[in-house]
Amino acid sequence: MKILLTTLHAKYSHASLALPCLAAFCHDIPDVGITIREWTVNEPREHILRLVMAEKADLVAFSCYIWNIEQTLRVVSDIKKIAPDTKILLGGPEVSFGIFDLMHDNPAIDFVIKGEGEGAFRRLVFSLLAENHAGSITSLAEIDNLFFRDGGDTASGPLSRKTLELDRLPSPFQKGLVDLSKPLVYYETSRGCPFSCAFCLSSTEGSVRSFGLDRIQEDLLFLMNNNVAQIKLVDRTFNYDAKRAATLWEFILEHNRASHFHFEIAADLLTGRCLDILARVPANTFRFEIGIQSASQETLEKVERRADLQQIFATVRRLKAETKVELHLDLIAGLPGERYEGFLTSLDTVASLQPHDIQIEPLKLLKGSPMRKIGEQEGYLFSEAPPYTILRNPWLSYDDICRVETIGRLLDLFNKQGGFRAAFHVLLSHGTLSTALDRMARQAGNENLSSLSSRRVFELFARLSETLLPESDRHLLYDALFFDYCSSEMPLMGKLPSFAEAHQTECSWPGRKELPEGLDIPPGSRVKAFRCTFSHDYRSEPWGSNPLPLTFIYISGAGQGLRIEVTSG
Repeated sequence: MKILLTTLHAKYSHASLALPCLAAFCHDIPDVGITIREWTVNEPREHILRLVMAEKADLVAFSCYIWNIEQTLRVVSDIKKIAPDTKILLGGPEVSFGIFDLMHDNPAIDFVIKGEGEGAFRRLVFSLLAENHAGSITSLAEIDNLFFRDGGDTASGPLSRKTLELDRLPSPFQKGLVDLSKPLVYYETSRGCPFSCAFCLSSTEGSVRSFGLDRIQEDLLFLMNNNVAQIKLVDRTFNYDAKRAATLWEFILEHNRASHFHFEIAADLLTGRCLDILARVPANTFRFEIGIQSASQETLEKVERRADLQQIFATVRRLKAETKVELHLDLIAGLPGERYEGFLTSLDTVASLQPHDIQIEPLKLLKGSPMRKIGEQEGYLFSEAPPYTILRNPWLSYDDICRVETIGRLLDLFNKQGGFRAAFHVLLSHGTLSTALDRMARQAGNENLSSLSSRRVFELFARLSETLLPESDRHLLYDALFFDYCSSEMPLMGKLPSFAEAHQTECSWPGRKELPEGLDIPPGSRVKAFRCTFSHDYRSEPWGSNPLPLTFIYISGAGQGLRIEVTSG
């Protein structure tokens, strides 16, 4: 029997972890060949369909999420029309709830696995092999959490909360089942979550289970030795056990070559030992995603989020002051009791912690999450289509939510271009971050903010922010903004952005022989430079008060990315 495991990613850079785990758990079944193929939602459906059919699989299994379910169902329908005997299996969080309705509305689906999939998938494969050999499929009804066709109806095996003993799962990395060539590789050391936040599906998964330390360290060493660039830990709370987290961070520090790690953590669970270890982490090595969600303790309590906000804020300040860990803080708009003004207060509170990145998302009422019940009780309206984004609630109007989305999009755009540190410093001398972003979002209105080039993002910032300052101060904003621009993008001769017109006569593009000595330039690198006089030296605070010529040196090469050095003169 030939099995195709597949999924549609949101981006090409992503690599599946779920599919290799399924394949690893079935690697020893005789007479079964398993192939993994991964595509993206951005590829033409007709092209994906051709590639699926070319595999000539007996069973095609799709991993389903909010970003791919609609495209997946269209592909599934077409597969069944072309090859009616091909069995179709769906699994993943987006199909683990409302399964009877899903199968009723989509007759092309033969099977759905609810929740954790490896055990049920292995038993299904054995059942299908028995059907081929003995003509019976009665064992389907004995498979926990499997939904299947029974004539014209949908039936299921026993619904169970039993979970897999994780160390029974062979490592998909050691078996060569994970595509390590992707820029981003996912890894898990545990499943489940210690918290019960109503807006998250992890609250339905039960207690936390961890792989054994030996297994985790073997996998991490394998990934580090293979020079995987980005390793994203998908554990919902990596440091749920502080001693375990400290041991693994020590191990990474001892063995890491050049990998960058992303962890989702609870800041209020970090111990003194953990902070001491994190103080030794080199720059560009660890990134922490910390869910603040709201700066209102009352709002958090309404969604069963247990968090000591004051402890979280104090720990984030220590991480910022004492470590080189990149800090990514999350906010959710639309939680019960928080009005638009309260959301802006939460934004200012988080901004005062000076993280490297702030991510803002309107609330999503995910299928199966306790938030659905809260939403029904409180009068929430949300989109019936994935990703189930809130439309309004008693505290936020639809217009409020649109502004939140625009603020989040602006922050995302600005962060990708270096954060606009100097320009925001000028803006914040005239008000708060939330005030500035709120007014910028109102000016942007319904403007399309997607697919903007780097230069257009800077020009957008200039256009949206210039009216926030008195006309007499706008020259300083443009000066600081041009410094930010040069710090992330090389200005092209004769093509300075519109807000930098005043600098036209003060700029030059020196040759390599004119650059200062002692620069660290790897052999074979491409080097270009740009020189300009600015009103201040924006590299450190407080800014110097006299005009200063600065030279930006852009160093690039194969496998190096772009490095920018800034020198005086």
